[in-house]
Amino acid sequence: MSVYLDYNASAPIDQRVLDEMIIAYQNKAGNADSRTHSFGEEARSVVENARKQVASLLGISSSEVFFTSGATESNNIALQGLKEYAEKTGKKHIITTSIEHKTILETAKHMAIDGYEVDFVNPNESGQVSVESVLEKLREDTLLVSVMHVNNETGAIQPVLELGDELQKRGVLFHIDATQSCGKLVEEIRSLKYDMLSFSAHKLMGPQGVGALILKRKAYKRPPVKGIMYGGQQEQGIRPGTIPVALVVGCGKACEIAEQEYKENESHSRQIKLAILSTLEESGLKYQINGNQDICISSTLNIAIDGVSSEALMISSKQYCGISNGSACTSSNYSPSYVLVAMGLDVSRIESSLRLSWGPNSELNEVIDNFRKLLDVAKLIAN
Repeated sequence: MSVYLDYNASAPIDQRVLDEMIIAYQNKAGNADSRTHSFGEEARSVVENARKQVASLLGISSSEVFFTSGATESNNIALQGLKEYAEKTGKKHIITTSIEHKTILETAKHMAIDGYEVDFVNPNESGQVSVESVLEKLREDTLLVSVMHVNNETGAIQPVLELGDELQKRGVLFHIDATQSCGKLVEEIRSLKYDMLSFSAHKLMGPQGVGALILKRKAYKRPPVKGIMYGGQQEQGIRPGTIPVALVVGCGKACEIAEQEYKENESHSRQIKLAILSTLEESGLKYQINGNQDICISSTLNIAIDGVSSEALMISSKQYCGISNGSACTSSNYSPSYVLVAMGLDVSRIESSLRLSWGPNSELNEVIDNFRKLLDVAKLIAN
């Protein structure tokens, strides 16, 4: 049976999360914004409890949590929601990196069509952008800096801690896409300085279709973000539309579990990574690791096996491992990984690269047994 190793695309839902959602689906039929009956009050109560669970995980106030359909929507609101403020202040310069998720890259490119100037900062071969390379792009009219916390393809942790400190001193708005770090790098996220932060529940074993945008308050004021859709005043107008109560409950429960178990999850993920690397070394295959492992998250590994097409290997070994060779949002077009291209890797190495990602419920022996079979297939392709 194939083992699932594509958690960075979407993690399987935790049974405890699903159980809470089923209770909500069966017993919380009301609209959380209905004010005239107890059904609405009960729905609102569990939504606010979930908001507190998210806030507890992130170490923030629950008033700073705004539920969305996921990080894609959160990222769009974080950038496009600043347009009114940009027009008033004349600040229309954005800094981001060339290895961001497509939701940031495509949104920034769209805003460039509307007259915004965007600088895309490249990483070095380690997979990390430098603080200096971002700061040197700052201008008087810089509206926003947006940098992901952990890259979804390599697992490289970006220097958002240092950037947050520097940008706060300069009074520049800072947005962090924490989709791959939320629930994992818990202590680091709690210590970050930022104005906006995004994540999706399904990356931390919650349900698909829900996430959050965090709008931090400074001097009692939140960032000058406006909603980008029109409708009701749900989520204080930041995200109009009926709140999906059961999904929000699932998001909250996933955050609660992550807060309780992140330390043991980190240890488990690290054990799996070390076992994968040891198995790879014992295989005799020639390989290279993409991304400096000293700065990479424990649940992700990006490797290039010399002389082996990643496409051929994925197809030939799918009965053993469910893996990918890039972001899920670009997997259908088979174009080279733009992240690895930005890192300056050569084409042959990129075409041989695979991403493996796992989670708290990945079973060590099952992962290694199936990974060995994948490597056996790789040997046949290499020969």
